[in-house]
Amino acid sequence: MAFIYSSVRGSEAPADVPTGTAVHMPAEWEAHQRTWMAFPPPNDTFGSVGSPTLDRARAAWTRVAQTIARYEPVTVVADPRDATAAREWLGGGIDVMEVPLDDAWLRDSGPTFVHQPDGSLAAVDWTFNGWGAQEWAAWAKDQDVARNVAQGTGIPVRPSTLVNEGGGFHVDGQGTVLLTETVQLDPARNPGATKESVEAEVHAALGTTKAIWLPRGLTRDYDEFGTRGHVDIVATFAGAGTILLHRQDDPAHPDHAVYLQLKTVLAGQLDAQGRPLRIIDVPAPTVLQDADGWVDWSYINHYVGNDVVALCSFNDPNDAIAAGILERAYPGRTVELVDARDIFAFGGGIHCITQQQPAAKVGGAL
Repeated sequence: MAFIYSSVRGSEAPADVPTGTAVHMPAEWEAHQRTWMAFPPPNDTFGSVGSPTLDRARAAWTRVAQTIARYEPVTVVADPRDATAAREWLGGGIDVMEVPLDDAWLRDSGPTFVHQPDGSLAAVDWTFNGWGAQEWAAWAKDQDVARNVAQGTGIPVRPSTLVNEGGGFHVDGQGTVLLTETVQLDPARNPGATKESVEAEVHAALGTTKAIWLPRGLTRDYDEFGTRGHVDIVATFAGAGTILLHRQDDPAHPDHAVYLQLKTVLAGQLDAQGRPLRIIDVPAPTVLQDADGWVDWSYINHYVGNDVVALCSFNDPNDAIAAGILERAYPGRTVELVDARDIFAFGGGIHCITQQQPAAKVGGAL
């Protein structure tokens, strides 16, 4: 099945959801209707058409899409110029929607799906400005991706003035959201913002009631091409009251100190339901450095789908340890190890390139 986004915004475009309308974002492990991804376009990150680097990116993204497609429907957004190549790479069984793209980190540029009070879906359209208007980023097209995807599926949009990305938060589906001070309070994203102003907009957009703020993210994320602290590479919910936390054991790596700091912060927190957080450490891969410095390889940046966990693998001894931890954290799901070294080389992981669309609950109480 093929989708083509029309650039004409007419009467067929989904209506905006009024800002005050109550919504609820389910946890990632709740039932999905489909997974969304994007097909890597030629750009400064991935390289030009025909280059080995672009082919590596497309192969890595395809591995993830084909793995998830064994468990639930997958739709891949592709720039119109790349739609034919996308269909050739992805093969049958994966839908392609044509939407103008600058980049392929759909977790960040795409919509965040939430339930409306009647159980139908709405799409949160965060303001996107290239991870804080970074010099290397392009977002003229990506700033419209969330709305364009919603238009292509007929899902109404809830616009937000908050500059935010999907990798910058995690929810537990029961009122709690994880945020990072260096992301939502970044002056290049939201100048003049306070925790109170950010929380007010996040809670209105996601239906959460309590924010837990981490002071920072992993070290590599503050390099030239980083996001300045996305939470989805360092900590995630894995069930009610449970957080998986990236643990770097080697004191030589600066993320060892980050781990100790974050564990101290989380250890004193209660979730929105008043439960003390249970923290499960997930050891980092044993590799400490690559050609660009300290690595941020992380098993936290996994994706939870219907009956599956797509887990980053690194051909590392700790791959099996992480898989065992996640099998226990998400009982009843198959943990699929997917080589993510090329994805990390381009700046992210499996969670960064995926976005869940929850199953609608029309007629059901939320």
